[in-house]
Amino acid sequence: MSTRQPRSTSVVHLYDAPVEIDDWWAVVERARVAVGDRAGDRDDADDPLPDALTDELAKLGADDIVDWEITFVQVTDSAYRHPLWHAAYLIEGGCGDDGFMDFRDGLILQGRDVFTRAVDDPDTLAELPVVRAMADEEGGGWLGFQSIGTCVEEAYRRVRGETDSFHEAVDRALAGLSRPGEPAGPGWHWSDDDAFREHLPRLSALFQP
Repeated sequence: MSTRQPRSTSVVHLYDAPVEIDDWWAVVERARVAVGDRAGDRDDADDPLPDALTDELAKLGADDIVDWEITFVQVTDSAYRHPLWHAAYLIEGGCGDDGFMDFRDGLILQGRDVFTRAVDDPDTLAELPVVRAMADEEGGGWLGFQSIGTCVEEAYRRVRGETDSFHEAVDRALAGLSRPGEPAGPGWHWSDDDAFREHLPRLSALFQP
């Protein structure tokens, strides 16, 4: 009997996104399909997924790229949660503000199902091959990525030949959003190993054996 959790729709609908969420994720999924079995690991110096994502975004019109960026911000905001941050802390051996931004970007690049399940239950990340590789001292692998915003900006530059209008449009749109000031969900102290084992048992078994 499958133990897979049903897809949650709440975690990516904090706002009225300018891009329908299925269409937004379809861009990511097309990029992942384009690179095949190299879609899961950002540790490759010749990682093809960022360029593939940029290529897919550049097929959109300039206004659609701006809308995609705004929805991207909203999707990452939906993952601004204490439990996921603690999972990132375990997986990466420490994770500050900037690191958590990169972690969420990398999680998006894992695709919709992985992202949605991880936001609902971060312990499901223990199933990911790249996470298991990171737990192996000789396995390598990396989940985080810096940054999807760079891919979006480059796609806009290809379409319009400049990025000033991109930043102006994005800044105007973001100024009208009420964004989370603090992470949601229950948190615990970074040094509380027992709390990690209670809330993230599978990840703890990998990274705190």
